[in-house]
Amino acid sequence: MSEPTYEELKARVAELEKQKGGRRTGSLEFRVGEKGGVSVYGLGRFPVTLYYEQWIRLLDASSDLRQFLESAKADGKLKLKEK
Repeated sequence: MSEPTYEELKARVAELEKQKGGRRTGSLEFRVGEKGGVSVYGLGRFPVTLYYEQWIRLLDASSDLRQFLESAKADGKLKLKEK
């Protein structure tokens, strides 16, 4: 069996992207890395990776973070993405 050509590989990648709808699905994906960090994919260009204890601290502070964000939004300090 011969190796596929560059053009065949490129066509196959395009076909797979059509089936999946591209890489950006709008959903979040979670993965555990080799060193035990938990990464969240789908928020932006790069994943956000924290260790377990850091995620717990962040989740415990979620109500404070939400209040801070709403306050900053009301003050016009945040750069918001236009829909």
